[in-house]
Amino acid sequence: MEDALRLAQDADLDLVEVAPDARPPVCKIMDYGKFKYEADMKAREARRNQTNTVLKEIRFRLKIDPHDYGTKKGHVERFLTAGDKVKVMIMFRGREQSRPEMGIRLLQRLADDVAELGFVESSPKQDGRNMIMVLGPHKKKAEAKIEVQAAKAERAAEKQAEREAEHASRTATAPTAPEDKKPRRRSENIDPDM
Repeated sequence: MEDALRLAQDADLDLVEVAPDARPPVCKIMDYGKFKYEADMKAREARRNQTNTVLKEIRFRLKIDPHDYGTKKGHVERFLTAGDKVKVMIMFRGREQSRPEMGIRLLQRLADDVAELGFVESSPKQDGRNMIMVLGPHKKKAEAKIEVQAAKAERAAEKQAEREAEHASRTATAPTAPEDKKPRRRSENIDPDM
């Protein structure tokens, strides 16, 4: 221990315990401030790359219009594509509560419609006046995020190519003004006889 401390002082560095749980404990001679900074940067990078799966919720009524069903199905598809879980809830009113099989059919229809994007994580369950089903995405949130970023980059490249092509076509067909004529000022355009 004394030799290690003396070596660290001679090198004008710190003696840092790197692995305290190891037998014997592992120490390194290094700059402690730099070590601390690098550890903080690694932790920050790990937090940045960490993704939290969010549970999105969407509500249906038992007697839903086909257009409304299509709109809500689109929301569910968007959530699953983004890598989020979706809690689908059907709200029953009055005598609708005596027909839970209709709710199960509606939820099963939705699950079949979005089968390529997600799977049924928890099957439909009656919970008081509501029936709940949870859909999980096939892709993890990080994978979905990477795909979305790649699609955005591809669209941006396509738009840039279109702008460049449009600019090239405009400059190729633009009439060139003769250089010997200079533009007249507004006062020159006025007839002196007036």
